[in-house]
Amino acid sequence: MNIHEAKEQIKNAVTAYLTKDELGRYVIPPQKQRPIFLMGPPGVGKTAIMEQVASELGIGLLSYSMTHHTRQSALGLPLIKHVNYQGSEYDVSEYTMSEIISSVYELMENTGIQNGILFLDEINCVSETLTPIMLQFLQYKVFGRHEVPAGWIVVTAGNPPEYNKSVREFDIATLDRVRKIVLEPDLDVWMEYALLHQVHGSIRSYLEAHRDRFYRIRQEDGKKQFVTARGWEDLSAVLRSYEKMGFPVEKTLVEQYLQEEKTAAEFFSYYQIYQKYGQDYQIGQVLDGSFSDTERKAITRMAKEGTPQERSMVLAFLLAVLDQNIEQYFRERQIQKALAESRRQLGIFWGNDAGKTFGDWIESREKSLQIRTERELIRREERQIEEAVLKILWKINQEAKADHESGREALNRRLEQVCEEETKRCDERQESISQKLERGFAFLEESYGTGAELALFAANLTRNDRIRKFLGIYGCPAYTRYEQQLLGGEKLLKNRCRDMEERSKNGN
Repeated sequence: MNIHEAKEQIKNAVTAYLTKDELGRYVIPPQKQRPIFLMGPPGVGKTAIMEQVASELGIGLLSYSMTHHTRQSALGLPLIKHVNYQGSEYDVSEYTMSEIISSVYELMENTGIQNGILFLDEINCVSETLTPIMLQFLQYKVFGRHEVPAGWIVVTAGNPPEYNKSVREFDIATLDRVRKIVLEPDLDVWMEYALLHQVHGSIRSYLEAHRDRFYRIRQEDGKKQFVTARGWEDLSAVLRSYEKMGFPVEKTLVEQYLQEEKTAAEFFSYYQIYQKYGQDYQIGQVLDGSFSDTERKAITRMAKEGTPQERSMVLAFLLAVLDQNIEQYFRERQIQKALAESRRQLGIFWGNDAGKTFGDWIESREKSLQIRTERELIRREERQIEEAVLKILWKINQEAKADHESGREALNRRLEQVCEEETKRCDERQESISQKLERGFAFLEESYGTGAELALFAANLTRNDRIRKFLGIYGCPAYTRYEQQLLGGEKLLKNRCRDMEERSKNGN
């Protein structure tokens, strides 16, 4: 099962476990809510999908790596308790509450969230002394005498034995009490994720042409060599950071993330070529239309004479630049809409309390954001939008103070003006992106004609959620013109794209 399918299964299971009937009882009683056991290779994205599930369902998430725990921290510390049995005094041993269980209660107290996921990673790699406790936990969801609170779903994860010498296999009695989901690396699913999170273009285009390099774990000359999905994503982050700061990207840096010598060396060579072509083609200027006719013809001629690998990279550059522009556009449009909504919210705020100031209103929004953030009731993207809006509102407040304006009409007028400016700027950016799409099609047709390159470009536009959304809202005359020709026959499109990819792999 790939990571996308696993996410849907987990999401459905959690939803079912949390569903109650008309009397307020769980439809599936807690004792019948089998813990989920994700079995998959390291770096495949088990932790990431748990964060996504919790965020999308609006519930809490508490994560622990069980290899970091001892018997005492999981079970609790022993203590002596004085009791009276049938008139006689006794000292009996008991345990304090488990650190893990107490952390669940603490999160509930601090955030007010009553439902959530308790995610225990590396569950099958615990120490020998902790193994019996973990097996009991999987069966009864208790550490010592303390249960996982109702409304908290247990999800666990582990690595197959071939990836970790510390793995202890579960017996049938234990496996019969969990929902086991076996994960397999899937490049196509990961590429969807990579597009959404803007993984470095060199990585995406390299893996498109070298699919067998996506996930590899092997033993050679007594040395473990591996490449994982996590490694590619982390490498993407450091590449973007180094490029932004002007630091040199060296082979040793790549090897720190891709810990298989052949793949690291091959990708590093590919990255160097990718960077060179990026500088040579200057795709940003091609799409901006800032080249002179002479410069444009030179770039077009270079593209026409390029190798299949070079042509593949040109497509990657075009898509990356368009995606970055569209991602920023949608973010700015969200800010603009949030600012427009702010005018209505300000009216309500002043209507409820005539004595409050514009600054009081901003502070109340900041406090609300802080509470939602602490209670994990707001997604990261939404938080970033609100933070951007607050920054604009504080600027309005400071400028009004500098001009000695404190009246409501003046502040409303300033906010209205800023909203109009943001709307105009978004409209201009949208028009600019539409023109870039047109120029992208024109450049490809001038360079390669209406062959496989143009077909692959058109297909990749619709594979990208952001670009597809933009096309659906605003359209693109060039795409519409080519749609029937390039996408009308699915078989023709697949054959063209396959031919393009095969030629790129073979270097022909």
